[in-house]
Amino acid sequence: MRIISGEFGGRRLKVPQSSLVRPTTDKVKGSIFNYLSNKISFEMINVCDIYAGSGSLGFEALSRGAGLVDFIEKNFKVSMVIKENIDTLKVNSRCRIIRSEAVKFSKTTPQKKYDLILADPPFFKDDIHEVVRNLLNEEFLNEDGILLVERSIQTEKKDVQEFGHEPFKKIGDSLIYEFTPE
Repeated sequence: MRIISGEFGGRRLKVPQSSLVRPTTDKVKGSIFNYLSNKISFEMINVCDIYAGSGSLGFEALSRGAGLVDFIEKNFKVSMVIKENIDTLKVNSRCRIIRSEAVKFSKTTPQKKYDLILADPPFFKDDIHEVVRNLLNEEFLNEDGILLVERSIQTEKKDVQEFGHEPFKKIGDSLIYEFTPE
């Protein structure tokens, strides 16, 4: 897995050897970040990569200028690979790993507000619906913040029902949903 663009563009990242991790493909990641680059400036923003897994989305945001990235990952071994990548890129002061389940994290009072939250849960993990509700209700996003969720085309019917709106983008088997503060 590689970082596509920015300060660390072309750098390869270590990927956890775990069936629990399904890194976002370069095609999907490229499409997400092309979309975002037309909507926001990455310069010094606060980013949250929830269900971080490999950390691919958070590292891409960091490479494009994010000031701080919080990686939310419950699995210890997976989070240790994120830590190795942080150390390799020498970005310890710009990253934090929070070992927590997504639902638990999203129910806490946010320590900071985020300009961008990226969520790439396992495709068939349905707790994302509760997580999205919590993140919006607990006001994790800044006023102009964006929350993007990657899901499978196979869960579209349930996701549309739970999220209350259609995905804005389809890329292969992935669907991307966008949320903003109400």
